[in-house]
Amino acid sequence: MIKITLPDGSVREYDSGITAMGVAKDISEGFARNVISAKFNDTTIETSTTLTTDGNLVLYTWKDKEGKAAFWHSSSHVLAQALEELYPGVKLSIGPSIENGFYYDVDLGENTISDKDFKKIEDKMLEIARGKHDFKMRSISKADALSKYQTEGNEYKTELIENLEDGTITFCDHDSFTDLCRGGHIPNTGIIKAVKIMSVAGAYWRGDENNKQLTRVYGTSFPKQKELKEYLELLEEAKKRDHRKLGKELGLFTFSQKVGQGLPLWLPKGAALRERLEQFLKKAQKKAGYEMVVTPHIGQKELYVTSGHYAKYGEDSFQPINTPADGEEFLLKPMNCPHHCEIYKSEPWSYRDLPIRYAEFGTVYRYEQSGELHGLTRVRGFTQDDAHIFCTPDQLDEEFKKVIDLVLYVFGSLGFENFTAQVSVRDLDKPEKYIGDIENWEKAENAIINAAKDKGLDFVVESGEAAFYGPKLDFMVKDALGRSWQLGTIQVDYNLPERFDLTYKGSDNELHRPIMIHRAPFGSMERFIAILLEHTGGNFPLWLMPEQAIVLSISEKYEKYSEKVLNLLENAEIRALADDRNETIGKKIREAEMNKFPYIIIIGEQEEKDQTISVRKHGGEDLGAITIAEFKEIVTKEINNTLKPFNG
Repeated sequence: MIKITLPDGSVREYDSGITAMGVAKDISEGFARNVISAKFNDTTIETSTTLTTDGNLVLYTWKDKEGKAAFWHSSSHVLAQALEELYPGVKLSIGPSIENGFYYDVDLGENTISDKDFKKIEDKMLEIARGKHDFKMRSISKADALSKYQTEGNEYKTELIENLEDGTITFCDHDSFTDLCRGGHIPNTGIIKAVKIMSVAGAYWRGDENNKQLTRVYGTSFPKQKELKEYLELLEEAKKRDHRKLGKELGLFTFSQKVGQGLPLWLPKGAALRERLEQFLKKAQKKAGYEMVVTPHIGQKELYVTSGHYAKYGEDSFQPINTPADGEEFLLKPMNCPHHCEIYKSEPWSYRDLPIRYAEFGTVYRYEQSGELHGLTRVRGFTQDDAHIFCTPDQLDEEFKKVIDLVLYVFGSLGFENFTAQVSVRDLDKPEKYIGDIENWEKAENAIINAAKDKGLDFVVESGEAAFYGPKLDFMVKDALGRSWQLGTIQVDYNLPERFDLTYKGSDNELHRPIMIHRAPFGSMERFIAILLEHTGGNFPLWLMPEQAIVLSISEKYEKYSEKVLNLLENAEIRALADDRNETIGKKIREAEMNKFPYIIIIGEQEEKDQTISVRKHGGEDLGAITIAEFKEIVTKEINNTLKPFNG
């Protein structure tokens, strides 16, 4: 008998040789029908794998991330079979699952694939899937594996096998198809009910531009046609909400090839939006006891060598700036924290002075490959809402919790209500990735976990996701389309105070090291605005909108009254502009709707006579004719419902 421990901690005994699916059926026949993947003792296995030792078993369904990974990995095998059947002589290379589907890199020889071919590939995949072919793993000797692919003339698989150890090589079979594979499949092809080829692209073999360019076929698949339909509808909505599209339409930012890739230019409306976000956070930070500092955009190379950033970013970032002085080198600032360490170090501190909280909207620079740049979400120059807290060990817990409160305030004020937290800790198997003393790492990780528990956060612990200098608490926010984004991060750092020899005098008159907390609720202003744009579709919270209202006059006769209304709105601290163009009122309203104005104010004969305004909300709701005072009350109420004062 063997003992199988399930995720809920329960232990079940079975005869040795039971399969993962057998355990699932013992739990519940209904549950077993939904099980598509499994993990035993932290190793991904097939549901048909026999279990012969005691261990921990996790069973996954389509609803689990791991289940989807197995589903899409299996679908890539079906895609590969379809391509082999449709394009005789095609050479397969690799085909992994990815975030929302899968791809397969193939050498098509003289053939090509375009979007006109997508339908026949999909039909062939579904034809194969309907065969309900089981996925079966088998071990094979290195010699036999090499022989197979050398005979077929597939240099890509041959190269992969040459780098594997004999005794560790496995093939996966289904139907008449065989592929080199490490495992992790669904039970059979019949579970795949809906497929969609999304795109084709070029991809160099093993990502090396010196190698041959292959054809990468991207696809996705689902266990129900309805789910594929919903996914495609979601993609269409995402296209409408793309921050690059909305940013251009709303006149927020632009890019210039002459200025350089990945370096956004903020237009007046975008600059005003950024300024409002900055002032919003500065106001909250002031209540929380932060002091604003300003640091340069460059620093001597030695600064970043001391901090450890040069070792991590130096070779892959912008090259050093040389001055006329012999041997003098500067770097574009990759992080603000080394500068803040030097500010702290500029004067002596006592335990009575701590905590010290420095905040800065500091612009930093990191060289990203051109292929990785994407609108505002991946740029080469970006501004962080950075702050660093220097505190005593006794103050760490309270300070960390105060930062959590600030992050939650930011999310609430901007409409991010659906989020989870992630405690990012070291990968214990890769200590070379991190700097600092192990004991300090353990203290920092425990401090974050305890603070998250005390604040009642819904959190998970992720190994290997820590920064190189310390663990962190990341907030994973779901947007209006259900996509998850990492927004807001808090990090505990024992390492930089050590590297910069930061001290304070304790009550014992001895010098001690402060603990450093890094925090950035927005993260990067650029990325945050991009996510906010896509989350809201450009319909920002009213307090943040560049213009909260637009005044439309029915004809030129009412322009003077429009100007009066505009002045009254300005006096009421309502941001507005007037559209006095010689266009029909219908066209003006349509354009105002397209430009996301929250309120549209219409001025005509009756409004001028009664000294009122006719108001409609974005989306078409008619509020009727009201006074400016009544309109101000409506605007103030809407803002106050979202933007509440921070009680730091």
